[in-house]
Amino acid sequence: MLDSFEEVFNSVLEYCRSNRGDISETAIDLWIGKIVPVELKGNKAILSLDTDFQRGVVIGNYLPILSEGFKRILGFDVEIEIIVAHTEQQPVTEEKIIENIIENKEIKQQELEQKFEYAKYDYTFDTFIVGSSNKFAYSVCKAFAENDGIHGIGATDDERMYNPLFLYGPSGLGKTHLMTATAKEMKKNNPKLKIIYVTGETFASEIINAIQTKSTAKFQNKYRHADVLLVDDIQFIAGKESTQEEFFHTFNALYQDQKKIFLTSDRPPKDIKTLEDRIRSRFESGMVTDISIPDFETRMAIIKRKAELLDLKIPDDVSEYIANKIKTNIRQLEGVVKKLKALNHYAGSQPTISMAQSVVRDVVNDDQPLPVTIDKIISEVAGVYGVSTEDMRSNKRSSVVSAARKVAVYIVREVTNMSLTDIGKEFGGRDHSTIVYSIKNVEDNLKKDESLKSLIDDIMKNVQDYSRN
Repeated sequence: MLDSFEEVFNSVLEYCRSNRGDISETAIDLWIGKIVPVELKGNKAILSLDTDFQRGVVIGNYLPILSEGFKRILGFDVEIEIIVAHTEQQPVTEEKIIENIIENKEIKQQELEQKFEYAKYDYTFDTFIVGSSNKFAYSVCKAFAENDGIHGIGATDDERMYNPLFLYGPSGLGKTHLMTATAKEMKKNNPKLKIIYVTGETFASEIINAIQTKSTAKFQNKYRHADVLLVDDIQFIAGKESTQEEFFHTFNALYQDQKKIFLTSDRPPKDIKTLEDRIRSRFESGMVTDISIPDFETRMAIIKRKAELLDLKIPDDVSEYIANKIKTNIRQLEGVVKKLKALNHYAGSQPTISMAQSVVRDVVNDDQPLPVTIDKIISEVAGVYGVSTEDMRSNKRSSVVSAARKVAVYIVREVTNMSLTDIGKEFGGRDHSTIVYSIKNVEDNLKKDESLKSLIDDIMKNVQDYSRN
């Protein structure tokens, strides 16, 4: 038997936890768990919350499950009245509640992905927002997709002009969207096409594995018989001798057979310093175009389009605030709208400037590059020099292994905050003086070897770009 209204409400709370259906446990804790039972007057349950905002959320979203709980525990229907407790304690502000929601990992990751999976952009030309910053790139990609010079029909002058297509620009501006849209359009026009999509890093990893396992013939058969080859982030093949060699022959085989090649990069071919000249010249032989930072109008259009897909109404002042705060990354704009939808789902209220402020902070912090790991640096340098990562950490002293190890030590020192002692531990327990010597040796060589400087610049850019993707 329940002796007090507090015990009754605790039982109702447990009922809500056990019968929450689509409501997350986090949402139960965040909203219903904050309710304070005040009094039961006949069939009226009086409950209390700290703020009007909390009261509005509970009334808008959780009255049905509370009513079910009371009826199950007490055996009769209960009228629920929620009051706001005006205390002298520090108020729980709307902004603080929003921060609690978006900081919660379950809501931010699991709930968001599951609840709004349907709202992900389908990467097609129709969903790409066209503005002054990307209009030409969009037009070129459509032309590339629509022109048909495959399977012996013969390439037209236009197709030769567009092949290969090299699209470059900073991360997060829509290069992958356009590449994916191009592939989908081509497949729709000709379902028989063999289209292969790969990242530059994956291509490099596959050729290294093929060499080690003596399966290069299988690797070549895969790529050289494609009708369309799309390589995202092609800059990752730079500096890797065996990878560039294989890509050169793959490119030539496809191009001679009038197959299509679409490449993206974070920089134009001329700025990929350790790219072999023979490959650079082939990249520049077709259409090279860039995609730049979207202007304010385009950012507003992206926000509104994403909100429509989520069935979310964002007031103009909130959209303008977001567009003014996030200017250089479309993925961040989409992330903000997605989190606002989550807040709308849990809070039951229209997005406000306060919500947008918290969400923008959260998205920008989430999108900061992860720290570059030692393993990634060692792997990248090993790939460039054609040695194994095990060699880099071993006592092997061959000239190529020693050179690679010194470069890796130098890069670790440049891009991380590790002490020289800790760096030594990562390279097989080498002592402080050995690490100092390695760094000094590379610094001296950089002063007189421009090619080494280009090589190290490309490696450092690649490992830092990797942490952003």
